[in-house]
Amino acid sequence: MPGENLTRQEAAERAALVAVESYDVELDLTRGDRVFASRTTITFTAREGASTFVDLIADAVHEIRLNGEPVDTHAWDGARIAVDGLAERNELVVVADARYMNTGEGLHRFVDPVDSEVYLYSQFEVADSRRVFAVLEQPDLKATFRFTVRAPRHWTVVSNSPTPEPQPVDGDDAAAVWHFAPTPRISSYITAIVAGPYHRVTGELTSSDGRTIPLGVFCRASLAEHLDAENVMDITRSGFAFFEEAFGRPYPFEKYDQLFVPEFNAGAMENAGAVTFLESYVFRSKVPEATVERRVVTILHELAHMWFGDLVTMRWWNDLWLNESFAEYMSTLATAEDTSWTDAWTTFSSLEKSWAYRQDQLPSTHPIVAEINDLEDVEVNFDGITYAKGASVLKQLVAWVGQDAFLAGVRRYFATHEWGNTELRDLLTELEATSGRDLTAWSQVWLEQAGVTLLRPELTTDDDGVITSFAVTQEAPDEHPVLRPHRLVVGGYDVVEHDGGTRLERVLRVETDVDGARTEIPELVGRPRPDLLLVNDEDLAYAKVRLDEESLRTAVDHLDDFTESLPRSLVWAAAWDMTRDGELPAREYLELILANVGAERDSTVLLVLLRQLSLTLRAYTAPETRPELTPRVVDRLWQLAEQAEAGSDAQLQLVRAFADEAATDAQLDVVAGLLDGSRVLEGLEVDTDLRWVLLTALAAGGRAGQEEIAAESRRDDTAAGRQAAARAGAIIPSAGSKERVWESVVESDDLPNALQDAVIDGFTDVHDRSLLVPFVDRYFDSLERVWRERTNEMAQNIVTGLYPFALAGLADEHGVDVLARTDEWLAAHPDAPAALRRLVGEDRDAVRRALAAQAADRAAQA
Repeated sequence: MPGENLTRQEAAERAALVAVESYDVELDLTRGDRVFASRTTITFTAREGASTFVDLIADAVHEIRLNGEPVDTHAWDGARIAVDGLAERNELVVVADARYMNTGEGLHRFVDPVDSEVYLYSQFEVADSRRVFAVLEQPDLKATFRFTVRAPRHWTVVSNSPTPEPQPVDGDDAAAVWHFAPTPRISSYITAIVAGPYHRVTGELTSSDGRTIPLGVFCRASLAEHLDAENVMDITRSGFAFFEEAFGRPYPFEKYDQLFVPEFNAGAMENAGAVTFLESYVFRSKVPEATVERRVVTILHELAHMWFGDLVTMRWWNDLWLNESFAEYMSTLATAEDTSWTDAWTTFSSLEKSWAYRQDQLPSTHPIVAEINDLEDVEVNFDGITYAKGASVLKQLVAWVGQDAFLAGVRRYFATHEWGNTELRDLLTELEATSGRDLTAWSQVWLEQAGVTLLRPELTTDDDGVITSFAVTQEAPDEHPVLRPHRLVVGGYDVVEHDGGTRLERVLRVETDVDGARTEIPELVGRPRPDLLLVNDEDLAYAKVRLDEESLRTAVDHLDDFTESLPRSLVWAAAWDMTRDGELPAREYLELILANVGAERDSTVLLVLLRQLSLTLRAYTAPETRPELTPRVVDRLWQLAEQAEAGSDAQLQLVRAFADEAATDAQLDVVAGLLDGSRVLEGLEVDTDLRWVLLTALAAGGRAGQEEIAAESRRDDTAAGRQAAARAGAIIPSAGSKERVWESVVESDDLPNALQDAVIDGFTDVHDRSLLVPFVDRYFDSLERVWRERTNEMAQNIVTGLYPFALAGLADEHGVDVLARTDEWLAAHPDAPAALRRLVGEDRDAVRRALAAQAADRAAQA
């Protein structure tokens, strides 16, 4: 739609013209299931005589009044309202019908299949508050917001301000009105409206300034029995104490509500005082411990945003990383230091940093401080650079300047800029003042340049095994030839006898600075060479790492002998990176996983390894070897599941991984036995969610169809059950099933976001990849239409989810060269939207990498 994609230049020009004082937003949520009434009164100052625009995406606009005078509704073009002849102080009133969304954007409407109750929640980042009320939507035009909401009287209504007592409506016993007090000055994207018959658990805590802060934890009524609200509030109380001390600033809002909402697109959203979370964080079945830990980190991540992002907000979206990276770093720090999850930095290394390294090696990689020209740029920029690389670099910065100096600078930053908008330089100025370091050069190479470098150890020893020279070399990719300074630790480990076995004990530690192409480490010279030398022990630096040959042999033979989880995860990461780069054949990496994963004790590391095993098996192995290799690997997964401790986290994860890959008759027999109870694995509870995993595996293998899926749906007629059924139905290996999914996703837009995600996932998960061949040309032919017609969130899911990656390397077998077809599309569509071309280019790079890994795997077996 013209005007929907706000540019940075337009935002800067508008901010120079106007300053917003307040919004008075009245919403009527009692008008049916399609639209709701929205009345907005905006008070703002302006340069006298100027013209500007106000953002609004609505179903219809009924009235526009500027300073008491009517404005022709044709001033609204579907996305913007043009306002001319502004006075020094202005009042704009806009009356409109806004539309409920089913995409997880704007005001999302959901009907619970259990009790037919309606639940609403808002999601406004990046620019979707304009789908609910008229607004000057950019982060640096802060204002106060006063919401008035009319809704069914049995509902709960939550916003950023404390929830008032609902007032009766004359002549309508079924409705009530909630009059919320004005918020502090905040950006529009962190305002919130959540409404419906939500179940609520309340609590409180005492802030560092003595205030009592009310707490609320919410979920749908049909999930109430599964809501462990006390655990959520316990983590929240720990986070409050940690952050208030670390930031030197009491919590800036009046209350803190946390709401688990249906069909949410992200993990969570930092609405001021009213945080929304992915509903799957309400655990109705047993989940991996990794998922439980992830919820802890997410709770603390969003809480950190109350200061960094909500109290102090970026001026424009190029500093989005400041919000997300800071919250990611601080939430991991708080988790490690103030909760029972003391190995949180291992989780960060194995999950977040692996995401960052992968993103940073794509052709679309960008500096942490990205060039964000418009809203489409930022929509695709919620990526591994913005979150994980930025947090990794902050960790490196903290190691360089010291944690005390870093937090002191952060305190000065909050004190100076509270309730305002900032840019990167504002933060660096305060950190320079407290650390005494000039951060200009650091910022240039770390924040303003893209790419990841590679560190290798180089050493020599004498005949007695004493180190005679040791250096760390640094290599940069040709596309981003920037070498960086690193603060890192070189650790040395020896294999020692212990209780009848062996373990790897750290026998030396050298913390040092590495810079340039080669850095000598004289502290290691003259020491006996340890069995394993680990560059970037403790994971302070952001860099890919290699092991020398002797260390690699020790790691392979003794990977489960590390006494700590972090160095073990770093070795895993190095091996994975070598596999992705084609330096370690895929088959050897699979053997490394299968030999050691059964002993892995860290749940997140185990989760990541099993994901990597699946990708390696499906995409990085030479395709002609898979008929022999795949059954053997999957059989080994089942053996490991049988050997795992009864009822353990490892048992659950291994069973799920086995089911996801099961394809032979014997393997599917095991899956069927687990589902019908004829096969019992001691300690394994085949609960609701695991039943869906097993049934979906049978559907993928052609052993279950719509009849079995419908029967399971009757057992679990819930929102989660319907999503699982949709995925299982889409995975059925028939041409008709795939065609129905394609029509429902690409040719129709009726599916809500959660069901769309589920069927896309099932569509591409195939044992017989020939089922995807008929859709390759149709995929490329539909891209521009999908991008034009769907909301950004829905379009991204289709573009990335339906890309035919599964056919990579199978041109000889199926007659489709996915890499060549992608290149054809890119060459033929040079003027396609940049964000769309970026996504397709990232998919292309995944194919390129898979082909290179397949070639390396093939060569190793020649």
